[in-house]
Amino acid sequence: MLFDTHVHLNAEQFSEDLLEVIQRAEAEGVERMVVVGFDRPTITRAMELIEEYEFIYASIGWHPVDAIDMIDEDLIWIEELAKHPKVVALGEMGLDYYWDKSPKDIQQEVFRKQIRLAKKINLPIVIHNRDATSDIVTILKEENAAEVGGIMHCFSGSVEIAKECVEMNFYISLGGPVTFKNAKKPKEVAELIPLEKLLIETDCPYLAPHPHRGKRNEPGYVKLVAQEIAQLKGITFEEVAQATTENANKLFGIN
Repeated sequence: MLFDTHVHLNAEQFSEDLLEVIQRAEAEGVERMVVVGFDRPTITRAMELIEEYEFIYASIGWHPVDAIDMIDEDLIWIEELAKHPKVVALGEMGLDYYWDKSPKDIQQEVFRKQIRLAKKINLPIVIHNRDATSDIVTILKEENAAEVGGIMHCFSGSVEIAKECVEMNFYISLGGPVTFKNAKKPKEVAELIPLEKLLIETDCPYLAPHPHRGKRNEPGYVKLVAQEIAQLKGITFEEVAQATTENANKLFGIN
């Protein structure tokens, strides 16, 4: 059994063949997934998907790139939706200094507001980080995010940063890049971070693993991520599948 902890099946890339994509995932042993909504349209679609499919759960929040568009009513709306029993986390939230649509101070303010909401309603958080590691770690510490913990989504940082995040009650989630030949840091993280602190994801339709790199990613490919981690750790695929699924169920409070 595999648990893909981060999918965007609510993206337009899946509007034509969603059912077939889900069936292929099931055929590969993917039995659970979390669909991530990060703005009004994708959150709305995520809420529809968790009603349609028993094995799909949701994480809802506001993406840092769009932080400038978020108003207080959006946060109230997210809090209301989060009462749904299948909303298992808040996010993806965080900081993105690669794209310059939203000023850094606004991103940081929106990030802090979402961490505070997560603590208020006791849900883990899903962290998006691009070129902003130092500020992310600082804010997580200042806001005592360890209280709820969560996921460092599609982690690409060093082993040292990964260990720091684990100490703050976060799981390290690895996706397609761990399978890339030149991905030195993700491979080191897979090797050196304990299995009980790892999760797997696709971030589909983005970041497809080798040998599908550059094509549309889908949840079924999470198996390739698990296989790569098993190889790097020198353990069986089954051990990785079982442990990462148990980790996800524990974090999200799924029995």
